[in-house]
Amino acid sequence: MKKLLTVLLLAPILALANGSELHLDKAPDKSGDQAALQNGAKLFVNYCLNCHSASYMRYNRLQDIGLTDTQIKDNLLFTADKVGEPMRIAMQRADAKIWFGTAPPDLSLIARSRASESGSGADWLYTYLRTFYRDPSRPSGWNNLVFENVGMPHVLWELQGEQIAHFKEVDDGQGGKAKHFEKFEMVKEGSMKPADYDSAVADLVAYLKYMGEPIAGLRKKLGIFVLVGLGLLFALTYALKREYWKDVH
Repeated sequence: MKKLLTVLLLAPILALANGSELHLDKAPDKSGDQAALQNGAKLFVNYCLNCHSASYMRYNRLQDIGLTDTQIKDNLLFTADKVGEPMRIAMQRADAKIWFGTAPPDLSLIARSRASESGSGADWLYTYLRTFYRDPSRPSGWNNLVFENVGMPHVLWELQGEQIAHFKEVDDGQGGKAKHFEKFEMVKEGSMKPADYDSAVADLVAYLKYMGEPIAGLRKKLGIFVLVGLGLLFALTYALKREYWKDVH
């Protein structure tokens, strides 16, 4: 009985030890690039906001990345009437669950929620959006290397093109077989070159990261001033201490 309990307790640990480690590509840091953030916002509104809401993000926050109210209204305001409204969608969760098997998640904090020991949330998203491949066995016809058997179809396929994944069977260390990814093969080119598509995805990821904390840029700038202020305060405090204790020492 004790041996059985020990095996049951250690099973999850052994499974993790023998599992294949998820490799994430490093996402380019475009957090300070307003042009990239604006392009990312355009991609998000045109390709993601049909199914995924961003209910903690308001359209008027796009002013922080250099867009005017007129630019927002004319180019990005598809799911609301006023720039002060949140980025919501018209699709009902009950309908989405029927169509996709589960309701698409809100993306306001997706970059923060996907952070893990394997990499940042931006790295996860950057790899995820570039590793869709054709899979006839899936209801949508698509699968993903990072998120296996994902219900989401590849909404950016017209930009990237269609690729298939090649796998080989390897020993899983427990007497069984496991699939090991080898390479992608492009079978239908998209409207973008691979380098241009990767750059566009990096823009989109930068915007998704921005949505998770729109105040991050200001916070970092304020942090520099705070550190400088603390440094000056330390110098003054140390000089005052020396003045008070000069007769003692």
